[in-house]
Amino acid sequence: MPDFFEVVRQQRACRTFRPDAVADDLVEQVLEAATFAPSAENSQPWVFVVVRDDGVRARIGDLTRRAWRGGARSHSESRLSPQLLADVDRGAEGDVSAAPVLVVVCGDAQRTHEAAIPASIFPAVQNLLLAADAVGLGRGLRLSTELVAGVLLGAGLGILLDRWLGTSPWGLLVLLLLGFAAGVLNVIRATGPASNGGQRDRSN
Repeated sequence: MPDFFEVVRQQRACRTFRPDAVADDLVEQVLEAATFAPSAENSQPWVFVVVRDDGVRARIGDLTRRAWRGGARSHSESRLSPQLLADVDRGAEGDVSAAPVLVVVCGDAQRTHEAAIPASIFPAVQNLLLAADAVGLGRGLRLSTELVAGVLLGAGLGILLDRWLGTSPWGLLVLLLLGFAAGVLNVIRATGPASNGGQRDRSN
């Protein structure tokens, strides 16, 4: 097992996957790691839906492409560098369903206040990403906000996915892609070391 800080420093997005199946015990291992994350008032409002079915994955892939083309790309053009936009574009236009495992991460508003859900879900997602890296899996991440080409399309995507995946009444927050990486992982780094731009305490 690699050193923790080595795993942290080597995190990269994977947008191309080999067709190799991912064993159930590996999926269970990374999901278990996610459940050890802190959450608001220990509410643990996360819900993980594992999708392996070819047909369902294909429909999810089609939805993400339609959302990207329908406005999400134009929304990202003004915020991303040309190099990063091209990389994200390849991932969005590529076949999401090529990842052998999709993990739909939802939040259950019955367990905690709705406003507190993201603060509980994203630490769990980070644990899952780190665990996937530690066991040698490539992984990609799609936030629900990345799929939004407008409020109506975003809501429509959430409703469709909730119906198809049986995740109602939970709300889709993150779509994770798991599998074994094919090719070179994303090597773009948005920022340098913390020492170059981080804030330090100052006392007089």
